[in-house]
Amino acid sequence: MGSNTKETDRQFILKHLEAKSHTEINTEQLRAFSLLPMDKPVVMLNLLKFKETVIETGLTGAESYKNYMKAAMPYFQKANAEILYMGKPQRTLIGPENETLWDKILLIKYNTVADFLGMVKAEGYPSHLRDQALLDSRLIQCD
Repeated sequence: MGSNTKETDRQFILKHLEAKSHTEINTEQLRAFSLLPMDKPVVMLNLLKFKETVIETGLTGAESYKNYMKAAMPYFQKANAEILYMGKPQRTLIGPENETLWDKILLIKYNTVADFLGMVKAEGYPSHLRDQALLDSRLIQCD
């Protein structure tokens, strides 16, 4: 990796040091989400910032996240999830010019809230691989 990537990672880390890194589902937020009508369709926006290197494996965070997606794919399929978009943000058109962009953005559609909850609570769901790959993330419910 080039020095620009390392500097960008450092800037991102310093910017977020005061805030808790968010890589796991918050119990209270999950509880509130679970009060939604179970038959309601939902789109989840995923904002992802990868670790430069995953200590446990020596892989980059991006490589580790690819492993998570491969392991999670059967769970997505069982939940009838549809990946609407997966890509890397390129530039900010509205917002601070010096803001560090997320490494990857995903939009995933679930037919129902119940499908999403069933997936993340399923035995064997590889959330540990996701957590291992990420420095920070956001998972945002959209209509």
